[in-house]
Amino acid sequence: MQRTAERSSAPDERWRIRRTHDDLDRLGETESVFALSNGWLGWRGALDEGRPCDMPGSYLNGFHERRKLNYPEDGHGFPQLSDTVISAPNATLVRLWVDGEPLDVRTGTLHHHEQVLDLRAGVLERLTEWTSPGGHTVRIRSTRLVSLLRRRVGAVEWTVEALHGPVELRICADLLANERVEDRADDPRAAAVIDDPLVGEAQHLDGSAGVLVHRTEHSGQRVAVAVAHHPTAPDHVTSSADATEDRIRFSLTGVLQPGERVTLAKFAAYEWQPVDGSSPDDLADQVMTDALAARADGFAALRAEQRAALDAAWRTADVLLDGDDKLQVAIRFAMFHLIQAGRPDGDRTIPAKGLTGNGYDGHVLWDTEGYVLPVLTYVAPEVARSALRWRHAQLPQALERAAELRLTGATFPWRTIGGQECSGYWPAGTAGLHVNADIADAVLRYVAATGDDDLLAGPGLELLVATARLWAGFGHYTDDGRFHIVGVTGPDEYSALVDDNLFTNLMARRNLRGAADAAQRHPEAATRLGVDPAEVTAWRAAADAMTVPYDAKRGVHQQSAGFTEQPEWDFAGTSEDDYPLLLHFPYLELYRHQVVKQADLVLAMQRFPGEFAAEEKAANFAYYQARTVRDSSLSASPQGVLAAELGHLDLAYDLFTESVLQDLEDLGDKTGDGLHLASLGGAWLALVQGFGGMRDDRELLSFDPRLPDRIERLAFSLCWHGHRLLVTLTADDVRYELPDAPTGATVELWHHGERLRVSAGEPVTRPMPAVPDFGAEPPSPDGRRPQGR
Repeated sequence: MQRTAERSSAPDERWRIRRTHDDLDRLGETESVFALSNGWLGWRGALDEGRPCDMPGSYLNGFHERRKLNYPEDGHGFPQLSDTVISAPNATLVRLWVDGEPLDVRTGTLHHHEQVLDLRAGVLERLTEWTSPGGHTVRIRSTRLVSLLRRRVGAVEWTVEALHGPVELRICADLLANERVEDRADDPRAAAVIDDPLVGEAQHLDGSAGVLVHRTEHSGQRVAVAVAHHPTAPDHVTSSADATEDRIRFSLTGVLQPGERVTLAKFAAYEWQPVDGSSPDDLADQVMTDALAARADGFAALRAEQRAALDAAWRTADVLLDGDDKLQVAIRFAMFHLIQAGRPDGDRTIPAKGLTGNGYDGHVLWDTEGYVLPVLTYVAPEVARSALRWRHAQLPQALERAAELRLTGATFPWRTIGGQECSGYWPAGTAGLHVNADIADAVLRYVAATGDDDLLAGPGLELLVATARLWAGFGHYTDDGRFHIVGVTGPDEYSALVDDNLFTNLMARRNLRGAADAAQRHPEAATRLGVDPAEVTAWRAAADAMTVPYDAKRGVHQQSAGFTEQPEWDFAGTSEDDYPLLLHFPYLELYRHQVVKQADLVLAMQRFPGEFAAEEKAANFAYYQARTVRDSSLSASPQGVLAAELGHLDLAYDLFTESVLQDLEDLGDKTGDGLHLASLGGAWLALVQGFGGMRDDRELLSFDPRLPDRIERLAFSLCWHGHRLLVTLTADDVRYELPDAPTGATVELWHHGERLRVSAGEPVTRPMPAVPDFGAEPPSPDGRRPQGR
């Protein structure tokens, strides 16, 4: 294939992600990066013509198929079934034949090719100029969107133009079910692949509109997808349509003269419901109504709606980072994908990959409450509320799971789609009980930031009580009166089945105290849940007696009891090709050594800054920095936050860079399976909690900022009790203001130990605090320090 290149200009490249023909060998990564979503419907950013393609994907939140898990030896409590995300019928396809030759960027002559994700407009644009093997040249433009306002709707506007001589064209706009997905069985983190997961139930064609209805064979779900087309073409171009069980095709055929063009607008609507309680005809009517309504309004109207919705979202979500344009666009990319990952309406949550790929089987993990909701609580609190209500809706399954494991209270699953535990038996996962405290922590943070007492009195209280009961029953007292939690796995997955994991213990303590406070704040609701004063007293007693392991000899806290006495890992003898360690060493070796996959105790210091003195933080950070290999994308962010707090600003900057570029540069070679939303959320935390110094463990927000030399200005917003607080950092000072607040509105906060009152129309400016000096940057394991910019 011959290639010539050109580059078009853009109004502001700091709002755009651009990929060209030079990136065609990064298809999977590009498809994930260019994925569009609205929290219900997600389309991967594959080419309109569907080939070449790394992984097709049209995902619906919660839509999955069920499969059996097989064990050489079964055991009590082993999950017998697992759920895997599957692709709904794909409505993005527009195939083109030029004089009988299919458009394929790998053949013919590619003069120009680029895809651009416009972060302000919320659309994916494509421009290609291509000469077929037969010598005829065409220009293809397309714009794709998934509507943030219309839950079921996605749309594509596609145009082809003849550039030189007459061109015979055939255009086929397809709605296609059961596309083939590549099996990635060489990596345990990849998804299971289920071939032909959809069983056709109905298809209906009415002129240029049609609908397909399918069901799954095992999970009991029914999905309907409608498409409605609007062509604009010369009179000599003819149209036709046909339907089969797995495909609806709308075709346009004719000869274009130079300068003539055909434009096809394609509007799709998606819905799924349980088979029980729905009918194929009713579901088909719902999606057809939405698709036809979108067509009646037109693509321009949908695009205007999208821009207006994003303008509103960006007022709070945008982060200004002056000094590095690459990182400026990267943090906007991160925030864009967090904005479109969830929905404020209904009870929906956010999987680890969002709706951008099938990695981790599309499961929800603790990443959501640990890394994503701490961001959305402050930039889109209504989306965080929806995710918490989803967890509450899964509480019955969590109570059943606890009973199955012979535990008290609720045990939320390590990995799930519909509420049941989906993780194949892995003791480290089953013992990852901190997910329960992560959920409680997300409730407490959300209520503190919003003042949403209605949620606290209802779903929030139920979640807090059920999870507190888990810890009260799972932990135990020893003769010295200390309360211990043994046999668990903390965030670090290179340590398993440990005693008194410090992160888990501190999270459980917050859970217990939070439940006690909420029960006393809402006594009638607590009584309905069977909570009595004796139980509240027991929760507080367990929290007060919680064990916090500490190694007095080495002067550091222990990640878990005895961790600092385990053998050291031979980092000098570990080659670069041995990472990630889990793919090259048995867990037996990892578990018994002092090697840390991802921040664990450091994450605890981020979550509980008031529990550690400054000198303790410095000693702990240095000790664990030397043992943490960051084989997880979850690690760089909390390490960056603590590095910034301790004044290691170059290291903090590089850790932030690693977190924010995780997917744009495919640092873990796994972006093709979907984006790492926790890493994207972690990038915001690294900026706001790291350089902004924001902490939310007190009644008021507190800030102790510091700015690296490589950032000239940093500005971010936070929603706090209904007001938008704008914080702007420069090398000299920090400015706090309420730009949208009504007259009389105020927010109180702490700045470097000083209590401030910020009022509408009255910004407050304070000098930038001095950077603390805790000595030289602590060393990282050989070859594992993050790369600098």
